[in-house]
Amino acid sequence: MDDQTEKTSSPEQAQAPPSDEFAGLSPDSLREALRRMLLIRAFEETAEQLYFQGLIHGTMHLSIGQEGSAVGSIWALRPEDYILSTHRGHGHSIAKGAKPSLMMAEFLAKETGYCRGRGGSMHIADVETGNLGANGIVGGGIPLAAGVGVSIQMQKLDRVVMVFFGDGAANEGAFHESLNLASIWDLPVVYLCENNQYAMSMSVRRSMNIEDISQRACAYGIPGVSVDGNDFLAVYRAAKEAVDRARRGEGPTLIEAKTYRWKGHSRSDKQRYRTKEEVQEWQARDPIRRLAERMMAQGWLDEAAFQALQADVDREIQEAVRFAQESPEPDPATILEGVYA
Repeated sequence: MDDQTEKTSSPEQAQAPPSDEFAGLSPDSLREALRRMLLIRAFEETAEQLYFQGLIHGTMHLSIGQEGSAVGSIWALRPEDYILSTHRGHGHSIAKGAKPSLMMAEFLAKETGYCRGRGGSMHIADVETGNLGANGIVGGGIPLAAGVGVSIQMQKLDRVVMVFFGDGAANEGAFHESLNLASIWDLPVVYLCENNQYAMSMSVRRSMNIEDISQRACAYGIPGVSVDGNDFLAVYRAAKEAVDRARRGEGPTLIEAKTYRWKGHSRSDKQRYRTKEEVQEWQARDPIRRLAERMMAQGWLDEAAFQALQADVDREIQEAVRFAQESPEPDPATILEGVYA
């Protein structure tokens, strides 16, 4: 781990949409999006507490602070569309419609979990909602998305696939090979890079010599756009355009959502590579509070309604914990079920 503090791009540098536009989303849709963002944060905060209590083992990668990019992008998809996620994928799962109770059961290694307690934090999949799975390999989902895109194209399905990855994965060979293939075959793939400024302890400013990761799209003849990843509406607007383009058969788009993780890379991260002031600067641009305040300015929400949403989410998460704790442990006799090689 590098102990040298690195200067990251300021959140003010990311592009933001006009404040008077809500991208055609209804107040009801925005309230549900806000609730989904609150649900993600409450889930992860509770999961972290359970980890400290010794009830969750292994490690986990929290996306607290990145809720705007997860929900904003997935809000542009239809229920039948697909996603592929990352090791930091709890938010993507919930945004796509996963049940927190089954996710929590997976965290606690219970038989009722999404993967029968065998996958844990980094490998949750929920095929019924179109979530084809998270991936513990950095950039591992990127080539898989090209395969899903080929499948959609060959079956002539009216669907798209959105694949998430971080700034570190954008330096993997699989990223470049996959974008090239998707470009020449016009695959219906949306590449969503959540640039949270650090690949483990490596600042994006040290790992690449470009201002925006989206600039790399031009090498493959596809659109690339960078947006403020902490602005739900900015992410939604860019994702909607990319999804519509892919659905029309016009090929892939690379979206860079500039965001920030409030917590460390994983539970073992001492975070010596960044300052408290930097973290506080990004926390001041909390994506949840920003969307809530914009809705309040329109009269679509007030503080009491916001607190009621939070209370409802808290109840759902506590019920998820109860369900998980009361669920049965996997039978050791079934340990080889689902093993194919």
